[in-house]
Amino acid sequence: MAKGRVLQVKESSITVISQNETDYISLTDMTTGFNEGSGLIGKWITNKNTLEYLGVWEKVNNPIFNYTEFGVIGHEAGINRFIMSVGQWVERTKAIGMIVKAGRYGGTYAHKDIAFHFAMWLSPEFQIYLVNEFQRLKDDENNRLELGWNLQRTLAKINYQIQTDAIKETIIPQEITTQQVSLVYANEADLLNVALFGITAKEWRDNNLDKVGNIRDYATIEQLVVLSNMESINALLIRQGLPQRERLIQLNKVAITQMRSLIENQTMKKLK
Repeated sequence: MAKGRVLQVKESSITVISQNETDYISLTDMTTGFNEGSGLIGKWITNKNTLEYLGVWEKVNNPIFNYTEFGVIGHEAGINRFIMSVGQWVERTKAIGMIVKAGRYGGTYAHKDIAFHFAMWLSPEFQIYLVNEFQRLKDDENNRLELGWNLQRTLAKINYQIQTDAIKETIIPQEITTQQVSLVYANEADLLNVALFGITAKEWRDNNLDKVGNIRDYATIEQLVVLSNMESINALLIRQGLPQRERLIQLNKVAITQMRSLIENQTMKKLK
């Protein structure tokens, strides 16, 4: 469970948490600015129109949704003695669109689609402010992610210069043409591409004719971190005089080890 982020909507502070890489917005926090408080959640979910909406949402998004139990609930809804809570809804139908949490950041949470529906039920004005603030939050997060990606891309380019300097010193013979130099550089770049991506730049282009740029422009943050490290390691191996074949084997081992480590690293997960 990721740490909660907070939206400021009018006079309310509304917590947003992530579970299984999905954002859930606190319905409990959304009710703090209204007279009846969290009791409004019970009134909302008891409404027959609300249940119809929730049922449609679950049918679209939830492969384990209990259609049979939903049919029973739909038959019961509208009767004067009918009572429904979020906990009952989740338990009876195996719904995934809402969760009830205890402890820190406790309360009732809903997927953004459902949270926006609840906000509209509370107040159209409140819903508009909530949508705008949530979009601002996502824009900020995307900007930070893009900044991190660009930083790693820049590091990879800087370390590439270190690698090319080593090539100049040890691989490229004297008095060769500019075209020959370019061929050596391309060969060394593909050494890293094969070690990390398992494919050369040309093979990637041939398989991705609809895409603009190169294989590294579509790399993940983890791959860019490893690429940056590999360029420095390759420069060191070049200065040690290791043949290209041996360097490819070692760099591939480095790529496998570091990618495994980064994918399992909790800090990297928080950047996503």
